[in-house]
Amino acid sequence: MLDPVAEPTLGTPDAAAASAPDPGLTGSSARPVAGIDNGFLAGYRVRFDEAGPDGRVRTSALLRYAQDVAWRHSEDLGFDRIWYTQRGRWWVVRSVDLAVLAPIPMGQTLRVSTAVIGHRRIWARRLSECRLADGTLAATVTTDWVILDDRGRLVRIPDDFALSFSNPVLPGDIVRVEQPEPPDRVTSVAIRVRPQDLDPMGHVNNATYVDWVEEGLAGLGLAGAVAALPRDCRLEYRASAAPGDELTITAWHDAERWQVRLVGRDGLEFARATGTPAVAAAGAASATELSGKPAIG
Repeated sequence: MLDPVAEPTLGTPDAAAASAPDPGLTGSSARPVAGIDNGFLAGYRVRFDEAGPDGRVRTSALLRYAQDVAWRHSEDLGFDRIWYTQRGRWWVVRSVDLAVLAPIPMGQTLRVSTAVIGHRRIWARRLSECRLADGTLAATVTTDWVILDDRGRLVRIPDDFALSFSNPVLPGDIVRVEQPEPPDRVTSVAIRVRPQDLDPMGHVNNATYVDWVEEGLAGLGLAGAVAALPRDCRLEYRASAAPGDELTITAWHDAERWQVRLVGRDGLEFARATGTPAVAAAGAASATELSGKPAIG
């Protein structure tokens, strides 16, 4: 466990970082982003079931780590499930920028940090960094969240959060996926929402969409893009899929990027995604550089 008094700063790999104590399952307050006065750090061991046939962590597992460490950060500051339930308020992911920069083998323990790096009225942005034991930055996850009431309506961020998660007001808006219309020839895969796809809110967990996106890419013959290093993926969530919903994954590529859409039988668009096997320059930026802009330009 980390010294609860110390506030580690995650930076360039060096001998000290390689010999630093593992944050362990208990986690600890941290300040992983320069100039941002909030954060949390915890260790996540890549389990057997979280790795693919190549022995490396699945992309969706990184998103699950980022979700979990964000939840633990909230609990650490007193905002637990009871707090949210009593007030009828819930955070929901609207978009994700994810960059995988280095191989992460099964059995490795990642140091996963999180911090709220900015907000605007009804949404907030978190940055998570996944580092290997020697300090190497292996992945980044930048997530835009909105807060809803118990009727599913967008509401302003409560004042309590401004006091506990000190962070600047950001310019611009939530990250979107600007996507051309699909061409005449596309690859389509039909899926149905299963009970195990749901999270405690009764919605398909946003990490599950990453698995579906990669299933669509495999059908397009781009399975190599799923394992390529470095690689990026941007997702925009447009609607919540429910148990039993039938979706079609449509995948295609144009120029240098792949494109994926997930659409219901009635034409409702649930999510769209885009990415490349090669990460754009901003996707590999440091935590400080990412604090005021999306991870992918």
